[in-house]
Amino acid sequence: MKIGIIGAGNIGGNLTRRLSALGHQVFVANSRGPETLANLARETGAIAVTARDAASQGQIIITSIPLKNIPKLPRDLFADTPASAVIVDTGNYYPQRDGLISEIEAGTTETRWVSQQLGRSVVKAFNNIYAQHLLERGKPAGTPGRIALPVAGDDKTAKQVVLDLLDELGFDGVDTGTLDDSWRQQPGTPVYGTDFDAAGVRRALAEASSERPEGFRAATAPKPVARTSSSETRASPG
Repeated sequence: MKIGIIGAGNIGGNLTRRLSALGHQVFVANSRGPETLANLARETGAIAVTARDAASQGQIIITSIPLKNIPKLPRDLFADTPASAVIVDTGNYYPQRDGLISEIEAGTTETRWVSQQLGRSVVKAFNNIYAQHLLERGKPAGTPGRIALPVAGDDKTAKQVVLDLLDELGFDGVDTGTLDDSWRQQPGTPVYGTDFDAAGVRRALAEASSERPEGFRAATAPKPVARTSSSETRASPG
């Protein structure tokens, strides 16, 4: 399968590694240009491209960049992307990094907002797992305690594609519902940053509160700190 990945930070980089190792043809892009991805391309066999090329090449397109950078993507990013392509968002809203996004603060779920920005139907996945666990903790189907990941989206066919991809990566998938239900897997919820199995994920989703917790709202988030990482914070999933 051809898979485009936009964002080569912790999650995007490790998805490039895992998916390439599984035999998929991966096209990976970042904001700094293909030449800056030479080492990752050499390591994995992925093809370093521009964001537009990653979006046009893939049967699955994964965006794995800070939410504050979503509006900075080219407005015609998906102009040459087939309607059948599945768009996946791995991101989380961290006000201390992303600044105030008023629609999210007002109750729009994070990936519903991403979908609105991109103008495409989007599936939310990979946002609650630590990047190193994504790289190292996949297990064969049926393994007791196999990690499960929540998946949300409005298109059932697209969700099934992502659920199948999770299984291939070594994880069970749990359908969270539509993007309007995806608050159950946002930062600060019981499933966030956990390695629960499928039963544990379902319990955690049922226990979630729709009220955004302190520390994940702009008014209560810690002040930004200087970081060297160009993508998601290393201390957080997604």
